[in-house]
Amino acid sequence: MAAGDLVLVTGSTGFIGFRTLRHALEEGYTVRAAVRSDAKADLLRRNPTLSSIQDLPSKLSFIIVPNILAQGAFDEAVKGVKYILHVASPLTTGITMDDDLEAKIIRPAVYGTLGLFGSAKKESSVKRIVVTSSMVTIPPIAVLTGQQPTEQVFKPEDRAHDVPGPYPAVIAAYVQSKIAALKEGEAWVVKHKPQFDVIHILPAFVGGRNDLAQNVEQLCTGTNFYFLAPVLGQEATEAAGPRVANYIDVDDVAKAHVKSLNEEVAGDQSFLLTNKGDDMKWNDAKEIAAKHFPDAVKSGLLPNDGDISPYMVIYSDISKTEETFGRIKSFEESVKAVVGQYLELKEKAK
Repeated sequence: MAAGDLVLVTGSTGFIGFRTLRHALEEGYTVRAAVRSDAKADLLRRNPTLSSIQDLPSKLSFIIVPNILAQGAFDEAVKGVKYILHVASPLTTGITMDDDLEAKIIRPAVYGTLGLFGSAKKESSVKRIVVTSSMVTIPPIAVLTGQQPTEQVFKPEDRAHDVPGPYPAVIAAYVQSKIAALKEGEAWVVKHKPQFDVIHILPAFVGGRNDLAQNVEQLCTGTNFYFLAPVLGQEATEAAGPRVANYIDVDDVAKAHVKSLNEEVAGDQSFLLTNKGDDMKWNDAKEIAAKHFPDAVKSGLLPNDGDISPYMVIYSDISKTEETFGRIKSFEESVKAVVGQYLELKEKAK
């Protein structure tokens, strides 16, 4: 990294994106955040976790990209940029089976990525793009849904086949959005031979402290549900998605994105961010909560009687990930962080 290296970050108003933006700033990068509106930029500027970063106004700037699917949407955003952390991608929050899943989830994931690549190719300063993909792009959909249990050890180079519609659930469309975006992105690079290389980050269920959450409802939204449900006395439902016993801490995801900007890390490769698949169960969160927050469990503030079972195990080869980025956080560390924040927010709401 050279002083003044400019990094464009997309998706910085989301759970992973904000932590990644913050980590990039902490590591000394100058960051330009692409947001949909001035209001979104103000939300980030006011976040207290950024207040400790010295000379923040000179290190963090914003550019408005209201529609990532518009022709040339990122043309201005990429000017003068050396690196891009492309975290933005559609989530399933608020989407139902009554929606057009192709329009709401799949096309934005694919064409948002390809549009960014196209803009970056026109800007000679861009040397590397790191894309947030997902672990769901690796095993077949039948493995994710439990229809085809397997002891195969999956590698980051493995690729799942497309999931054709019509989709039986919103989560199936989400899986296809990730599969298609990864496949189309890799094919685009082969075809267009841009001046930049691409690294794909493939996280499992992401949990941990969410510094954008202002209340417990926001904290419990998304994949943190899996880390909190057993502790909060909730049960997983079919709508919550596959109960795969694979996790990663949000800090590790952010660290992997930013460390991927180091030119000592070879480009045009993928990294699986997950546990190996044999060292945790979601319901272990109850034992962890009782260990670290015994008073809250005893008082009933943490019911600690929820259940996420049965669950599937996906075995993963993460040797390359840990060699490159270091040891991943334990499930206990992730649960302790998110439950601790839950209790902070409960106290704040009194």
